[in-house]
Amino acid sequence: MAGAGLSLVPAFTRAANSIPPSAPGAVYMGDFAAAKLETVKCAFIGVGARGSGHAAQIAQIEGTDIVAICDLYEDLAKKSADRCKENGGGRHKNLKTYTGGEDDWKKMLKKEKPDAVFIATPWKDHAPMAIEAMNQGAHAFVEVPLALTIQEMWDIVDTSEKTGKHCMMMENVNYGREELIYLNMCRQGVIGELLHGEAAYIHELRGQMNEVERGTGSWRTYHYAKRNGNLYPTHGLGPVAQYMNLARGEDNFKFVNSFSSPGMGRNLYAKKNFDADHKWNALDFKGGDINTSIIKTAMGRTIMVQWDETSPRPYTRLNLIQGTKGTLAGFPNRVAIEGGVEGVTDSHHEWAEGDKLEAIFEKYEHPLYKRLGALAKKMGGHGGMDFIMRYRIIECLRKGEPLDQNVYEGCFWSAVGPLSEKSVAQNGAPQEFPDFTRGKWQSTKALDIIG
Repeated sequence: MAGAGLSLVPAFTRAANSIPPSAPGAVYMGDFAAAKLETVKCAFIGVGARGSGHAAQIAQIEGTDIVAICDLYEDLAKKSADRCKENGGGRHKNLKTYTGGEDDWKKMLKKEKPDAVFIATPWKDHAPMAIEAMNQGAHAFVEVPLALTIQEMWDIVDTSEKTGKHCMMMENVNYGREELIYLNMCRQGVIGELLHGEAAYIHELRGQMNEVERGTGSWRTYHYAKRNGNLYPTHGLGPVAQYMNLARGEDNFKFVNSFSSPGMGRNLYAKKNFDADHKWNALDFKGGDINTSIIKTAMGRTIMVQWDETSPRPYTRLNLIQGTKGTLAGFPNRVAIEGGVEGVTDSHHEWAEGDKLEAIFEKYEHPLYKRLGALAKKMGGHGGMDFIMRYRIIECLRKGEPLDQNVYEGCFWSAVGPLSEKSVAQNGAPQEFPDFTRGKWQSTKALDIIG
């Protein structure tokens, strides 16, 4: 009977609890601060639409030296290099470009020996490039998602701990003005004890399918056909996770259940916009048009995470956080507080929104945004959040301070991707998050409200 009972234990429980041991000499990276770098030697792998923006702005930040740029396309590498030299006011004189070869990025790492490598390539390349960069002595900064499989995430964690090098997933949304304000309000207890969050990436991107031979659509389109789950969870989830202090002392990810709608929109779009014999019409886009996942935390909190890059509807990240004393929400921004918002509403049955929010937003403006907000707006990049993120990366490296997002957070947030795929395939069965911190999240400090 005991044997029969054990056989009924869900497979996901056994698999998730099989945590690989740390390597000898491994360094926990939760609050890790690397040695100060007076000048940060930076290199970039992939300078298309996203990577070129990283390079152009970082070239303007004091204390940086852009030493190398690598891209498969020579024209993109040259254009980005020229822009970096122009933006740097003559500081990046020795910038070299590596183009054409599939492994030129490896040559660049070995020859130029950068301090920090910024990776903005197709998703499948994120993990191997980050791992190699750390092994070559560089801190790795990676576009979202950090990796595609749980094994890749463990490999990233192990390499970071072994080498003592940062590996940060560059979740820019955590630096948006509203997200920073809500983080500050949560920390100050404005909405009481946190109970529930809602996060999303709902962004109609079917037009990328017109990038057939080159560009984002040339590789991303295949993911919609071959995978069924939440393929892009981190933009909405990252801020909510930091509101809740997940993986930072207070609480952590535990389970996720996931469900997808039928996959119809991409097939219809391909038939309408491409010839019958076009390669997109040879694909069967089985991935659901919209995916809804529910995360349960160790404390019992819940987070709804949605993803939809297909349906014709307005953009939203939801950005909702609910507590025992009120709720903060986005798209549009709204605040409801028990007893009302002073001078605006009489009770929590009415939202404070629109221009009426400005007074409460000014009251709880995050100190970081007070310091950098005006410059960020001028520099641009998703309303300035991109610049603040890039500036903070360089600032932390130069000051020898912990990063605002550690390697474990990047793994937890990205893990929703493969775990949701597995849950969908099992009719919504719960999937347990691996504990990438190996239990050490309980001693990790909450993210400081820095100025």
